[in-house]
Amino acid sequence: MNEFGNTKRVRRAARIIVLDVETRVLLFRFDVADRPPFWVTVGGECEAHESFEEAARRELFEETGITAEPGAQIARTTPEFITVEGEPIQADERYFLVRMNAPVIETSGHTELERQVMTSHRWFTLNELADWPEAIFPENLSEIIARQIAR
Repeated sequence: MNEFGNTKRVRRAARIIVLDVETRVLLFRFDVADRPPFWVTVGGECEAHESFEEAARRELFEETGITAEPGAQIARTTPEFITVEGEPIQADERYFLVRMNAPVIETSGHTELERQVMTSHRWFTLNELADWPEAIFPENLSEIIARQIAR
């Protein structure tokens, strides 16, 4: 039994909300054969030795080519889901915010699996998040962003 009351492996992950000067958020589209397409923030699983902050820095660079400090954790989600590799897991996802002036996204650092399933990326306005026809994770992303903007 894990700390969440189930027997699934706990997958620690750092997620980075990347905002541009127009307060648009960068999301990656995942196309996985056995499910409908979905969009997620930058980020991924922590390596065994990494803190969430270290993983956020690494994932940000690997997935976007951006070198930046992720700052303090701004949110946490603990969803259960099936990974793209087919493993049912209990996630412990910590969110960080990075604001960029004129980001250029470089995806050459993607792994082979990421190249297969992360088929595109785009910048979403907060209005687009509200009624986008495909799933966006985390489901409360617009609320997390709105709380940060209000500060």
